[in-house]
Amino acid sequence: MVTESFTFLWLDWVIRRESAIVALTVNDGRSYIGPDRGDKPIAASRRRRVALQHVALVQGVTMTTSSSKATDKVPEQAPVSDLTPANRPFKPKVRPASDGAPKAANRRYQNLDRSIRAKNAQITNGVSINASQAAWTDWGKHLSQAPGRQQELAELAVENTRKFWLGMMGIGDGFQPRADDRRFGHEGWDAPPFSVWKQGFLAIEDWWTAATTEVRGMRHKSSERVAFQSRQILDAMSPSNFPLTNPEVIAKTLETSGQNLVAGGKAYMDDLVRDLTGEKEPIPDAFKVGENIACTPGEVVFRNDLMELIQYTPTTTSVHAEPILIVPAWIMKYYILDLSQTNSVIKYLVDQGFTVFTISWVNPDASYANVGLDDYRKRGVMAALDAIEAIVPEQKVHACGYCLGGTILSIAAATMARDHDTRLASVSLLAAQTDFTEAGEVMMFLDESQIAYLEDMMWDQGYLDQEQMSGAFEALRAEDLIWARAINRYLLGEQEKPFDISAWNADATRMPYKMHSQYLRSLFLENRLSGGRFAVEDKVIALRDISAPFFVLGTEKDHIAPWKSVYKIGLFNEADQTFVLTSGGHNAGILSEPGHARRRFRYGHRPIEHHYMDPDTWLANHEPQDGSWWPVWVDFLTANSDGTMVPPPAMGAPDKGLKPLCAAPGTYVLQE
Repeated sequence: MVTESFTFLWLDWVIRRESAIVALTVNDGRSYIGPDRGDKPIAASRRRRVALQHVALVQGVTMTTSSSKATDKVPEQAPVSDLTPANRPFKPKVRPASDGAPKAANRRYQNLDRSIRAKNAQITNGVSINASQAAWTDWGKHLSQAPGRQQELAELAVENTRKFWLGMMGIGDGFQPRADDRRFGHEGWDAPPFSVWKQGFLAIEDWWTAATTEVRGMRHKSSERVAFQSRQILDAMSPSNFPLTNPEVIAKTLETSGQNLVAGGKAYMDDLVRDLTGEKEPIPDAFKVGENIACTPGEVVFRNDLMELIQYTPTTTSVHAEPILIVPAWIMKYYILDLSQTNSVIKYLVDQGFTVFTISWVNPDASYANVGLDDYRKRGVMAALDAIEAIVPEQKVHACGYCLGGTILSIAAATMARDHDTRLASVSLLAAQTDFTEAGEVMMFLDESQIAYLEDMMWDQGYLDQEQMSGAFEALRAEDLIWARAINRYLLGEQEKPFDISAWNADATRMPYKMHSQYLRSLFLENRLSGGRFAVEDKVIALRDISAPFFVLGTEKDHIAPWKSVYKIGLFNEADQTFVLTSGGHNAGILSEPGHARRRFRYGHRPIEHHYMDPDTWLANHEPQDGSWWPVWVDFLTANSDGTMVPPPAMGAPDKGLKPLCAAPGTYVLQE
C-alpha cells in the first residue's frame, strides 16, 4: 500500500507538470490539454486516462480516472458508438513488471514530447520549425559552396541598384510589378516619395527571387520552401501594407476625414478578439443555410454516424433511369455544390431530369479521432450506394466526386472493380486528384517532419481544425487572401460585400486525426494510389481496373488540385475519358452556371485505350470555348445512360427501412 500510494502521488505530480507545459487556459479559468473549443475536457480526460492506464500496466491493476485508488475492474464508462472502438475503455493486460515497465515509460516520455510539439504546432499554426530550419540550412550550405552563384548574385545586386536609381529619377523604366500584382495600381505610386519605395521594394523582391532559385545539389523541396518563405517575408514588408507609405490609403484618409481608419480599427479589433477567443467567423447575416443557400428541396433518406444522404425532390415529370450520387469533400461542407439557386450544381442536375443524391458529412469532433480513411469509403460512399440501390433498384449509378470526395470515390470505384461490383455507370471527378507527385504548391508543406508535426497537433486535439488547415492555403496566395484583404478591411475601411461563396467559406469543418494522417501519408507523401501500393482490406487496388467512363474536370487557376495533376488520371486508367479544363479556381471554376459572364472551357475526348497525350500538348490542341461546362457534363451523363426516362422514384424506401428523416439540408450541415 505504501508503494502504491507513493506511485499515485508521483503520477499526480508528473501529470500536473506535463499539464503545466501543455495546458491552455481558457476564459472560464480552467486548463485543458487541447484546442480552445468546447471539447477540451474530452482530450484532457483521454490523456489523463491513458497516463493512468500506463501505470496500471506496470502495477498489474486497472484504475479509474477520477481517483487514485486501485480497483479490480475497469470502471463503467459512458456508452459509445460501436463504430468508434477507439473510444472504448482501455483494458490493459496484466504483464510482469519487468516486461511492461520499459514500454509504459517509453510511452510516457513519447506522450510528453508529443504534447510539447502539439502546443508548439498550435502556436505556429501547424508549420514545422524544424522543416523550415532544415530548408534554410540546406540552401545556405549549398550557396556558400557555390562561388559562381555568389558572383552572379553580387552582379545582380549592382545591376538592380543601377536600375533602381535610374527608375527613381525617371530616366529609365525601372522595375515594373508583375501583371497579376495589383498592389501598386493606384496612380499615386508613380509620384515621389511613393515611387522610391515602390522601386526599392521591387528591386529587393527581384533579387530575392533570383537568390532563392534552386542551387545545384540542394533538395528541390528545400528550394521551394525557401522561395515560398522569402515571398511571405517580402509580402509582409511591402510598402502597400502601411498607411503612411500607401498613397491610396492617404488619399482615402483625406477624403473621408479619417473615417476609413476608424472603421478599419473597429474591424481589426473585432477580428483580434475573435482570434484570441477562438470564435468562428460568423456566416454573413444575408445568408441562411436551408433558406437561401443549401436550399434545393429534398429529404434526408439515410443517416449514420458519418454522413447523411440527401435525396432531392424531382422537378420534372420523368427522370433518367440512372440516379446520380455526389460525393463532396469533407474538408468543407457539401453545399459549395448547392449555393444560391442561380448557381447550384445540384439544382441544375435536378432540373435536367436526374434523380440526385448527395452526401452531407458529419462535422467530426474529438470522439472521431480514430475514424480512418477507409471508414469514409465504407460508411460514406458504399453506404450511400447501398441506400440508393434500395431506393432505385436495378439501376447503375453515375458517381461524382469533388476534391477530396473525388479521391475517395476513385478508391471506392477501384475497390468495386477489384471485387467485380458493377454498379457504377460513370465516374465524374471534379478538381480531384488521384496522383500526388505534382500536387502543386501545397506539397512544399509536406515532408516527414511537417506531417509528424501535424500528427502531434491532431493527436492532442483529436482532429485538425479548419482554421489551422486554411492558414496554409491562404499563405499560398498571401498577396491576395491576406494582405490585400487586410489593406481593404483595416486601412481603407472597405468591408467585404457578403456573397454566397464567402458564407460557405466561413462555415468551417474539422478533419479526424487518423483519417487526415492516413490521407497525408499514404496519398500525398507516399503516393500509393497511383503507384499500385494502396491497399483496401489488405488487398492492393488499381485505378486501371475501373472500366466505367470518366468525366474529369480541372480548373485553370487551381492551387489546391492543379489541373495538370488532375489530368494524370489518364496515365493510370485506359477507360473512355472526357477531360474538361475550365476557367476559374478550385471553387469558383465549379460554379459555372450557363450565362455566367467571362466563363470559358476546353473540351477533349479520349476513346478507350487511346494513346496518352501530355497535358501541354492537350492544351495546345484544344481551343477554348465561351460558356459553361455544365451542359457538356449533362451530355456526358446522358450519353452514358441507357436513354430510358421513367417516373421519379419515391422519396426514400420506407418499406426497406429508409423512410425520410427530415427535410434537406439535414442536420449534419448545421453542426459547428
